[in-house]
Amino acid sequence: MIIDDLNRPMIKNNILIVDDHPFIIQGYKNAITRYNPKEFEFSISSAKDCKSAYDIITNPETIVFDIAFLDISMPTYEEKGIMSGEDLAKLLNEYMPKCKIILLTMYTELLKIKNIIDSINPSGLVIKNDLTFDELLFGFDKVINNEVYYSQSIQKMMDLDLHETIAIDLFDKQILFHISKGTNVKDIPQYVPISLEAIEKRIQNLKILLAIKEDSDIELVKEAKNKGLLF
Repeated sequence: MIIDDLNRPMIKNNILIVDDHPFIIQGYKNAITRYNPKEFEFSISSAKDCKSAYDIITNPETIVFDIAFLDISMPTYEEKGIMSGEDLAKLLNEYMPKCKIILLTMYTELLKIKNIIDSINPSGLVIKNDLTFDELLFGFDKVINNEVYYSQSIQKMMDLDLHETIAIDLFDKQILFHISKGTNVKDIPQYVPISLEAIEKRIQNLKILLAIKEDSDIELVKEAKNKGLLF
């Protein structure tokens, strides 16, 4: 623990920043180091992709992080199945469960945002277009003081009426998954415990729900991913 000139103990926080743009990492560092410098001291580690972040998080010599900033979209680490900042968040929850996670994204689809919140439950969720220097400091202050922070666009989306959210059940999700993996529709009953006729009907209903103009399974999968129904 560090003591300042007034003999008050300074609080040290270990921070992880993961983003594939070096200038963004530097921007986060500049903001964090300016946060309440008389009370806090920060040790900041950074990673540029899923692999380097995985190596840091799983290294037994790494000091536990207090807060992590994770970009959702970045170069993947397919060997370990780490495909996004969401996967890194789950990894952090496993290795460092007390770490407060702030996710940053360009996604603006309501369903995708709700799926992120449901699966990760981050301490902070930020649309990058909302981010300014002052907003970053405001959000950081919220999180470091054990509050949840959603940026302005996230809050607006969450205030939308529930009827605007697309909802599908487990069977629909399983069907979409197997289609995305190239499984022939006639073979899906081997994996999903409903009849082929029911599966085909569900596929047609999904295409209507997602406004697929052409009778294309490829377009269905693409739009399901865009809407956050399929990862």
